[in-house]
Order: sequence, then structure tokens, then C-alpha cells
Amino acid sequence: MLETTYQYDVIVIGAGHAGTEAAAAAARMGARTVLLTTNLDTVGQMSCNPAIGGVAKGQIVREVDALGGLMGEAIDATGIQFRMLNCRKGPAMHSPRAQADKRGYQMYIKHRIEQQPGLDLRQETVEDLLTEPVAGHSSGATQRIVGVRVRGDATYRAASVILTTGTFLQAIMHTGTAKTAGGRAGEGTTAGISGSLARLGFEIDRFKTGTPARLSARTIDFSATELQPGDDDPQPFSYMNQRLSVAQLPCYITYTNEIVHDLIRANLHRAPMYSGQINSRGPRYCPSIEDKVVRFADKTQHQLFLEPEGRSTEEVYVNGVSTSLPRDVQDAMFRNIRGCEKAVIMRYGYAVEYDFCPPTQLWPHLESKSVEGLFFAGQINGTTGYEEAAGQGLIAGANAALKIRGDNPFVPRRDEAYIGVLLDDLVTSGTDEPYRMFTSRAEYRLLLRQDNADRRLTRQAHAIGLVSDQRNDRLNDKLATIDRALQLLREVRVDQTRGDVYLRRPEVDWDVMVGIEPRLAEIDREAAMQVVYDIKYAGYVDRQQGEIDRHKRFADKSIPPHFDYTSIVPLRTEAKQKLTKIRPLTLDQAQRISGITPADIALVLAHLRD
Repeated sequence: MLETTYQYDVIVIGAGHAGTEAAAAAARMGARTVLLTTNLDTVGQMSCNPAIGGVAKGQIVREVDALGGLMGEAIDATGIQFRMLNCRKGPAMHSPRAQADKRGYQMYIKHRIEQQPGLDLRQETVEDLLTEPVAGHSSGATQRIVGVRVRGDATYRAASVILTTGTFLQAIMHTGTAKTAGGRAGEGTTAGISGSLARLGFEIDRFKTGTPARLSARTIDFSATELQPGDDDPQPFSYMNQRLSVAQLPCYITYTNEIVHDLIRANLHRAPMYSGQINSRGPRYCPSIEDKVVRFADKTQHQLFLEPEGRSTEEVYVNGVSTSLPRDVQDAMFRNIRGCEKAVIMRYGYAVEYDFCPPTQLWPHLESKSVEGLFFAGQINGTTGYEEAAGQGLIAGANAALKIRGDNPFVPRRDEAYIGVLLDDLVTSGTDEPYRMFTSRAEYRLLLRQDNADRRLTRQAHAIGLVSDQRNDRLNDKLATIDRALQLLREVRVDQTRGDVYLRRPEVDWDVMVGIEPRLAEIDREAAMQVVYDIKYAGYVDRQQGEIDRHKRFADKSIPPHFDYTSIVPLRTEAKQKLTKIRPLTLDQAQRISGITPADIALVLAHLRD
């Protein structure tokens, strides 16, 4: 039987948040792209919580949007509640978050993928990665990807392949002692790709994640819980939208209690994480309720959020009670939670154990060091969260297309984007637990605010064809408005003080300035807030910029991919081993490798000068 062959520039495997952004990005840049998924009905599916954004995650979504991605526009179109978190703190901490209509979000993403020119969406099960040997490549790669083989005697050929397999690599679901093969309830697992990666010499490890039960809203007594409404003036995620006009749905808050905690403690021997059934590590900052009860034994209650999963469903996601305890224990837990005493569980919580590839095996642009043309994005890199996946997917898709063109990779720096922090953390330090982004990971977070991601990234993205002319024009209009506002402020005098200087005072806000100079009322809110933040935080921003400039002597000092660290005789053995493994591309990256000292960097720098 003859094997059917399809030819593309870029193949993306997996259609979750990483895969859809990767495929759309590659196609936007002119690469003929195919997105392969085992089930077309789950494209863009929210496997866990029905929400987008949050602390630091919201910043990533804004960056994905500034780079032309799908996530921001999707949540604006399908959100059911919008909140800006940390509003009482400084602007660097402001983080947008929105509840999504879960099914509506998924269908929006699927339709956008179906509409994207240059992109084909196909239901296929990938069983093998196809490679060929390569010798003498400048990156040190020993193999080159040439395509994939799918079930049914067919192959897809391409020079770039992106793996975005989520939690589906040799995945096992756990609820109590019950174990089921699959990466998501009702779906199977993927074994062939793990075997291919092992055959190609990739290091493979295991992580676990979990999900809570879903309850029927009509069986919850919401009057016994605390109301959590959305913002009165909801702010959009996408820079292409200036206003949101949406009827918002409320969320609700309730709490666990000592009775629930005693019940959990009495059944820890039946929890897979404590019985020895699961040995892999889960996300520290999104622990199961079992972990919370054990790690925070002094706490008498834990907050739970009752979050609707959509406008046309009664399912309610119980945020804060992720668990893999047996069904009978989950039933008993909710019978003792205020407002949920009579609640019916529609879906039980479970844990998922899955394969991932430690990301130190990748270059910063997410291409494999050992297999040319093979890119990784999302949970296969050890991350957790829709937003982190989307950011990686977009970068992998852009770089897969740039590779086809023969152009240099696109990698935002740590001082340019949270996505840059994410990429650098992963490939330089790796991760021994599912990686989640926090504002504390970004040393230049005052520069990386959620409000200015377009100013940081859109022009770069436009230069490589990643964003449309329309989006770039939108940015230029905004910058012109900001310039107009600054000019008006400079013209104003308040007690002989220039308006922009007067605005620096803590007690003075934009409304005060509008009262002094009515023409400022013409400035739209988005541009006005940029002006306020730029002026009020100029001193802090200048200091951070000074730090960036000082570090640039390291950032600009490149290291050849196959620099021979063993030739530096005085260099410590540990440093030689770590530098050889990571193969940093700059001195700046080298100095962030765990265990590398300033003395090590000095020796490398001296050797580079020889």
C-alpha cells in the first residue's frame, strides 16, 4: 500500500492554547502550516479552570495580544466576568483576569483557526517523528526533523515541527486508587511521541497536575456564600478593543472548615500523592486541597471560589479544591462546605500524571538543541497554565516560520516581556516543578506592566510580519495620542509649575489635570493612564533602565553555541559541566545559571577575548 504524503512548511502537533497560538503565528508569517489534533472538538479547550489571566498571567495575555495572538481577543469576545487584580497596589502589579464562557471560548478559538489563511486544521493521531541525520551543523544538532507519521499510513513532511502535547504524553488520570489512561477526562493518551523522543535521546521526566470537582449550580445555596461581582468598568485584554460591553455573571466565595480538614486527614492514605501511587511532582503554587491541609496545618479554613463555566450551562468550577481523593471522600467534603451541602457533583476531581521534556534541552527560541527544526511549547516544557502555554506557542510558531525563511530567531529579552522572563527561566534554569509565572520572577516588572505591552512588543512583531498593519497602525495612533497629551501638559502652568511636573505629586491624578486643562478630556483613557504612569514612575523606570544598560555589556557579549568550556583550565569542574549542558548564548544568560559564580564569568569573558 502506498503511503499518502502531505507537504507543509510547519507542522504543529496539539491544538491546545500553545498549539493554536503556534499554528496561527506561523501562518500569519506566511508559512504554510498544518495543525494536527486527535480531536477537532477540543481545539482550544480549557481543560481546567474557566478563566484567563491573573497575577502575572494577565500580563502575559496582554503580551500575546501585542504580538498578534488570539487569546486576548478570544477572552474579550467570550468573557462573562472581568476583574483587574491588585488595583490597590502600584501599576506594575495590576493584573487583568476574566472568567470565560468555557464552550464559547473554545469555539471562538476553533473558528479563528479555521479562518486563518495558510493554516489547515486536521484530525490526526501522530505516532512517530521522522528525522534524518545531519553532520557538522553549527548548532551541534545531530538530527534534523523532516516530518511526522500519523495513524492510517500517512506522513506529513515539513522542515519545522512544533510539539504542544499538553498533558497527553503517556498520561494517567488518578481518582483515589482508580487509574485511567488519558490526559483529560473522556480523552485518551499519546504514547508514540514519547517513544520517538526517547529514541532521539531526549531526557524525559514526569509531572502531575490536578483539577477540582464541578458542581451543579441549581443544587448550590448561593445565599449562604459571599458574592464576588466583576468590575463596574471592565477593561479589555486586547489592544484592539477600547471598551467592553458585556453582561457580567457573578462568582461566589465559600470556605472549607475543620470538619472538612479532619475528613481529608483521615483519608490521606487513599490519596494517590500520599499513598505512593503518584511519585511525580505537582505545582507548588496551585496545590491540591490535600496538600493545603497538610502544608498549612495551622489554617482552619481555605477560600474556595465558585466560578460559573458559561452562560448556557449549570456547571460550576470550584477553584481552590483540586483533588484526587476518592469519589466518596469528595462527596463527603462538599456536604460539609457552606452553601454546597446539597450540591451535586457533575464531574469529580482527578490528578493527571504525564511526561515532559526538561526545557534546558532547548535554545531560547524553543528549538531543540539536538534535533534541528523541532520546537517545543507548553506543558511539554514543564510549565503550567493556559497563559504560559500561549506565550510559548506564539514564540515557537514565529521562530518555526523564521527558520523556514532563513531569518534570525525572535526572542524577547527579560527586560522586554514576561514572555522573555519565562523563556529565559526555562532554558537557563529548567524547572523541577510545574513552572508558573509570578510578578516576582521579573526583575524589571515596573517596565513590564500590563498596560504597555503593545509599546514594548508590537513594533518588533510587525517588523517580522507577526502582527498586521492594522494593529501596528492602532499602536501608532496611541503613541500619537500620548505625545499630544504630553504636549498639552507641558503647556499648562499651575502656580508657575509645568503641568507634567505638577502631575508627579502623589495627590494629583488625571481628573485633577482635566479640571485644570479641559482639552485633556479629549485623551482616551488608555493613553491617559500611560501618560500618568510614565510621569509618576519616571524615576523608578530610569533606575531600572540604568540597570538594564549596565547589564547590556553581558547581554551583548555572545558565546558561540559550541564554545569549549573544558579548554578553560582554571574553570571549576561544576561550572564546566553546567555551562556545557546549558550552552548559554550570551554572558548574561551564563551568569543566571544556578551555581555559576562571578569568578566563572570572569574566566569565560577573559577566554572569549583571547
